[in-house]
Amino acid sequence: MQIDQMRQLLDSMENSIKLQCQARAERRSAEAERERKSFQEKLMRATVTNTELDGMVSKVKGREDAVLRDQLIGMMMAGF
Repeated sequence: MQIDQMRQLLDSMENSIKLQCQARAERRSAEAERERKSFQEKLMRATVTNTELDGMVSKVKGREDAVLRDQLIGMMMAGF
């Protein structure tokens, strides 16, 4: 085998390895982007759920306060 042929073979192998590394890096990048988007979506859902829970707690607390107020007014009117 001549030196020129060996050099061509080595260049071809080097290019093949570079392309494989580039393809792997692109796949890792795409996977990382999918994971980031998935995490952000889960985070948004958790935030919405937390906001809904806070609203429900506020409503329940308001109803409890109204019941206590009504009981207190009832007791005051009854003369206690």
